[in-house]
Amino acid sequence: MGNPEFYHTTVLLHEAVDGLAIKPDGVYVDATFGGGGHSRLILEKLGPKGKLIAFDQDADAWRNKPDDDRLIPVTENFKYMRRFLRLHGHSEVDGILADLGVSSFQFDTAERGFSIRYDGPLDMRMDKRSEVTAATVLRTYSEQQLHTIFEQYGEVRNSKQLAKHIVDQRKGTGLQTISSFKAMLGPVMRGNPNKYLAQVFQALRIEVNDELGALKELLQQSALSLKPGGRLSVISFHSLEDRLVKHYIKRGRWDEAGEYEEPVKPLMRPITAKPIEPAEEEQKNNPRSRSARLRVGERIAE
Repeated sequence: MGNPEFYHTTVLLHEAVDGLAIKPDGVYVDATFGGGGHSRLILEKLGPKGKLIAFDQDADAWRNKPDDDRLIPVTENFKYMRRFLRLHGHSEVDGILADLGVSSFQFDTAERGFSIRYDGPLDMRMDKRSEVTAATVLRTYSEQQLHTIFEQYGEVRNSKQLAKHIVDQRKGTGLQTISSFKAMLGPVMRGNPNKYLAQVFQALRIEVNDELGALKELLQQSALSLKPGGRLSVISFHSLEDRLVKHYIKRGRWDEAGEYEEPVKPLMRPITAKPIEPAEEEQKNNPRSRSARLRVGERIAE
């Protein structure tokens, strides 16, 4: 079965699965298999006729796959969820869970390039089949494109200066490794270096993996794939993700201002008025859980 702990310490395990209100004979989706913690608990709650369809585009994640014939593994991004649900004969499901965090294994594997703590290639791809890496973004994006991703995805204070500095400096360096990139950033870093680098890396990771675009796809497809009364349970780790989840569940749209000409009828209703945060004990035992926020929605019958 594998040991999920080497891969990832599951965040908000019971809260997220309880949010699904699991029926023993139901069909459920784990959109982010990761270390398999949520999947294992869902399988424990399912009866012999229940099914779990699990997605993870990272081939490394499947080293933890349980030996259980009720589990259908799909090695694809969750943005293709609806297509693969149809393919497996389950166009409507009883619940969908998504944990949007980067796994501990990905952070702690230097060659994946996710962490500022190790040297390694500037990669950051969740799906190794993709051609675009963090190095590609840094070497080929225009100054304006870099400015936009650092400002919007990383909320980097001096994103304009940072983008100009990268474009000015990148010709003279190979920009292949994390250490070379960190050294290049020295002159423009502001405030706490670790926080600054974390924001820059977050922005690059979101861009490389089109994380917000994929999340929008997941939310729209979830509402269309859930049976009336079916539950959506989503754990996000930064405000950009949480805002999308919150507004889609409440309003069926993305912006706070409601700039659409036609009002959008929500397909979901919130089960949790406020996001559920990890208990103090969990935050103490797993510091990476501190920024986690869980929201649960229910599909409205049309």
